[in-house]
Amino acid sequence: MKSNIALVGFMAVGKSAVGQLLAKKTDKTFVEVDFLIEKNSGKSIKQIFNEEGEIAFREYEIALIKEISNRKNQVLACGGGVVLNKINIDRLKQESVVIWLTASLQSILERLQDTGETRPLIAGKNRETEVQSLLRLRQPFYKIAADIRVDTTGLNVEQVVKKTLIKLKRYANYH
Repeated sequence: MKSNIALVGFMAVGKSAVGQLLAKKTDKTFVEVDFLIEKNSGKSIKQIFNEEGEIAFREYEIALIKEISNRKNQVLACGGGVVLNKINIDRLKQESVVIWLTASLQSILERLQDTGETRPLIAGKNRETEVQSLLRLRQPFYKIAADIRVDTTGLNVEQVVKKTLIKLKRYANYH
């Protein structure tokens, strides 16, 4: 039986916030994949993208997923592009129920605006155009990877976790 929950989805859909509360409610260890990449590399995600490029970042991500994917009783908040490498999804699916958190384009844009944070993939570009483009590119990958889909649009973290737990209970391979 799978004991992990892997949260995937686009930037600003709530993976980290939902993951933290979900881990508490399920008595699991919370793992923030991007944080561990930063810790292991000694660089921020922004620095990795600026100094080494996206390909190097994806290599860090693949190595970390390989290292952590078979541990037990975790809630993994994965980076938005983790689904772009099939090897990541194959490894995650061995021990994790993969949950795709979604949100409307407008909701994502509002959340990105609210944080004031500049994400490396949209830095210096038209935010709306770039988000739309990346969403179109990634959506088929999220769909293929996901065991469960949860729309976070218009919901607070508590509501998303409640909705997620209900869907998890219906999922056959989860305990």
